[in-house]
Amino acid sequence: MPRLASMTDRWGVITGASSGIGAEFARQLAARGMHLVLVARREELMRSLSEELHRLHGTRTEIIAMDLTAENSIQQIASRVEQAGIEIDLLVNSAGFGMVGEILETDSNRIRQMLRLNIEALTALTYHFLPAMIQRNRGGVLNVASLAAFQPVAYMGAYAASKAYVLHFSEALHAELSETGVVVMALCPGVTQTDFFDVAGATGWLQKHSSQTPEEVVRKAIVTMDKGRQYVVPGWRNYLLTCLVRIGTRWRVVNESKRFFRPRRPKKTEK
Repeated sequence: MPRLASMTDRWGVITGASSGIGAEFARQLAARGMHLVLVARREELMRSLSEELHRLHGTRTEIIAMDLTAENSIQQIASRVEQAGIEIDLLVNSAGFGMVGEILETDSNRIRQMLRLNIEALTALTYHFLPAMIQRNRGGVLNVASLAAFQPVAYMGAYAASKAYVLHFSEALHAELSETGVVVMALCPGVTQTDFFDVAGATGWLQKHSSQTPEEVVRKAIVTMDKGRQYVVPGWRNYLLTCLVRIGTRWRVVNESKRFFRPRRPKKTEK
């Protein structure tokens, strides 16, 4: 029997729900009958998504327009859920962003904001919703990590390190909860057709590399989580990469990453 069993008429929380992988989780979970609390900054996109889900599947949604890096944001989300009398059986921590750039051109404040979102908000939400799931002996937390979680990545070191945290954090919790009806899993997608690279400062990068659709990534994640696994890497090529980086020396692995993410400097023109 799947660890999450039936999702019909249960409630889930999805962060980063306005677009990309987060929005696709909302679509596929609603198709299974799950009601959703959508959390993101862009309220209009979430309202449009909410209308789509209700029209297609008849599910209910609560919308929380929130910047998860803002002070007291987690407490506000918890309060809204409690006031609505909603019992959460699934948390999908999908909110996050990356940055690509050289050290001298990196905004340290933006880096700190990224770490607050990728690590602090994810951790706080997980520890808030997990205890009630454990008491009910059912539920799950799905944390979106990355293929970058398996190795250091030059020119996006802080991002890769934040996703390594997400992977290790999720695996540790999975082990702790192995004798319960609650599962924690890390999703480690490779290149996916979202606006991630444009936001990260690597415009055009997606067009030059093979990628998966959000639909493929989310479908694989849900099926694997139902099996109670600790992590999943969608796509056999991506999984093979995680094996190869464990075989190579750490020096070679990180230096190879420079070929892919070194920012391109504009060519100088002669006067």
